Amino acid sequence: MKCIAICFISMLMTGYVSLQSGRSTVETDSQNVLWSDPGDVASLDFKYGRGGVERQPQPPFYFVSEDKSGTSPKVNVTDSRGVQWNVKWGHEPSASTFCSRLLWACGYFAQIEYFVPQGQIEGVHNLERARSFVSKDGSFVKARFQLRSDSPKYLKGQHWTWEQNPFSGTPQLQGLKILLLLVSNWDTKEKNLSIFEDDSNGEPRYLYLDDDWGASLGKWGGTFTWSKWDCHGFAKQTRNFVKEGENGSLRWGFEGKNQKEITSDITVDDIRWLLQYLGRVSDEQIRTGLAASGATPKNLDCFARALRERIEQLQKLTMH
Repeated sequence: MKCIAICFISMLMTGYVSLQSGRSTVETDSQNVLWSDPGDVASLDFKYGRGGVERQPQPPFYFVSEDKSGTSPKVNVTDSRGVQWNVKWGHEPSASTFCSRLLWACGYFAQIEYFVPQGQIEGVHNLERARSFVSKDGSFVKARFQLRSDSPKYLKGQHWTWEQNPFSGTPQLQGLKILLLLVSNWDTKEKNLSIFEDDSNGEPRYLYLDDDWGASLGKWGGTFTWSKWDCHGFAKQTRNFVKEGENGSLRWGFEGKNQKEITSDITVDDIRWLLQYLGRVSDEQIRTGLAASGATPKNLDCFARALRERIEQLQKLTMH
């Protein structure tokens, strides 16, 4: 057993991984990717995000099917160019769209998402959960459109864990955890830790990500207290976001799923690494991203202030 444990750790450190117990069976000596340099962060467009203006969904939209996975109402559609999109409603679209911009700016792989204030889907029929969000004529408001594509290809049923992955102990993995805490994403279950296969460069590489950020920008807590896209709750908890404890330890106010795995081993050096990118995100970019994600003027000001205050708390911790 001791030999098995040592060999497994060695595989993680060298980029070889085979996670079992139904979590992941990817076994490869190809490149495993969690993070890549985002370049000039200050120049990134938070209005359109990683997809840019040219890839945003183009009406008219055509109904394909209802997506009954997860808990949020969703449907699959194609747009006028035949591009496939997953459309979501409820409390998650705005938070998910904004977080996709923030992840991208910090170098993490984020799915291409757009917030569509209103539109119409042709051919809608036999809806169940999405019925209250789509009228009989197919009209809708406040939806998140997430691109569906075979490149990179989502590996269905393949997941990684916070403790077993090729990036354990790296500042890149710790940075992702800090971003989760920054936006109070309490839905950190391992089912959301996905793997995509990308062969755009001629040989496969595997992209690791947390692909569900809808449960963000609200209150952390338990089943009966957490919330999503709730600026009053988000701002109220900001003063307890992070504090310095004894002997340089960090005390995070966060409560959520996998809380121990997320918060227990983050160091000031990890924060310092992330701030090389997060610290370059401007107030203008934050406000632009919030507006593009459907924030009202009141919510926009509230979220922007709270996010800046949390970033400043991180920066103060690195000044000792």
